[in-house]
Order: sequence, then structure tokens, then C-alpha cells
Amino acid sequence: MSNIEKLASWVSEGRRIVFFGGAGISTESGIPDFRSAAGVYQQEKSSPYSPEEILSRPFFDRHPEVFYDFYKSKMIHLHAEPNPAHRFLAWLEGEGQLDSVITQNIDGLHQKAGSRRVLELHGSIHRNYCMGCGRFHSLEDIMSSADSVPKCEACGGTVKPDVVLYGENLDNKVIENTVEAISEADLLLIGGTSLTVQPAAHLITYFQGQRTVLLNASSTAYDSRADLLITEPIGSVLGQVESLLKARA
Repeated sequence: MSNIEKLASWVSEGRRIVFFGGAGISTESGIPDFRSAAGVYQQEKSSPYSPEEILSRPFFDRHPEVFYDFYKSKMIHLHAEPNPAHRFLAWLEGEGQLDSVITQNIDGLHQKAGSRRVLELHGSIHRNYCMGCGRFHSLEDIMSSADSVPKCEACGGTVKPDVVLYGENLDNKVIENTVEAISEADLLLIGGTSLTVQPAAHLITYFQGQRTVLLNASSTAYDSRADLLITEPIGSVLGQVESLLKARA
């Protein structure tokens, strides 16, 4: 039995599946990751500031115009579409087998694919709030703003994306829901993440089920603990799994 056939068999038996994912699930949609050789952190060499510095809360407060220039050019990918991995997870939720998608991504592609139960550990580019009055602003508002730093029409305050920057804490409610989902799962699928970003990566340690599947192109510190390790492209793998499951139905 191949790894893909084994994964399909395990998924077919799962009744409370949880997917924990990172940037690697969106690279097949044309969104670069951060830490690989072709990632955002390696590409950005022209700025006197490192991407990690720009994407920090202290930097946002001091230099919002530099932040927004980087954010709009490097973090927003308006034409990205869900790939077979996103679509498989949405389909699996519709079948009543997937409990939650837990993502470190901010791109909103899981929701665009049709997933409803998505826990966004690091927020979303699609939510933006005035730091003065709290008014909601859409991504379209941010991208169409004529100002280098988007301002609130209601009070003139600076608008901040609802994304977790370095130096900021994760949302407590999202963490609580994540811990609950992982601890109650019977199958944990981990995909497209190097499991190096903390505290997010630590959350998988709450899994108490029997089977963990790790789908990632590069090695991680968790490889030896996975019950099944697959290093092929995640979109291709999950697309094949979906086809196998539909053929067996």
C-alpha cells in the first residue's frame, strides 16, 4: 500500500479530523512562504530593515508607511486561488469528517475554498480595524486607499490589519478553540509547516489521538513522531486522496 493509499484509508476511518497548516499549503496557489530558499525572507534584501523587523508591532507603530509598503507588496496576493489541498479540506468538512482547519496563514484561502470552521492563529488580511474607534475596514478599503497609511473615514485613526505581528500575542479565544479541537481529534493532519514558529507549533502537542500525518516538503523536528510522513507536494497528495475516497464511495 502506498503512502497516499494509506492516508486515504486513515482519512476514511476518521470521524473527528483536524488539519493544522502553514505557509506550505498556499505555495501551490502562488503565495511564497517565508523561510524557504525562495521565501519572502530570502528575497527581500533591498530594504535596510529585515522582514522580521518590518512585521513587528514596534516597527508598525514607528514606521507605519514602511510597514504598509512591504505589507501590500509582499503579503497581499489578490489573485491567489485555492488549490486542491484547500478544496479537499473543504470537501472533507462537508462530508462531516473534518472538525477544524487550524492555520497559521493569513490569506483566507481556506474560507475561499468553502471551509467554515477555520481557526486563524495569526489573523487575516481580510479584517482590518481602526486603532482609534475600532471600525471594520475591508481588504478592498486598504488596497484602494490613496494614503500611504490607511486612515479611518469615521475618526481619522490609523487602520491596522488584524494580523498578529511579532511582539503581539495570539488571540486567547482562538488558542482555546485550537487546543480543544486538537485534543479531541482522532486524526491530526499537519501540512505545509516547518513547525518552527512558536507558540503556534507547540499547539500540536495537545493531540491525544492515535494517528498523526505530516505532509511537508522539508524535514521538521516532528518527523520522527509522525505515524505517516509524506514529502510530496501537499496539493497533489490531498487531491489524489480526494479522488481515491470519491472512487470508493
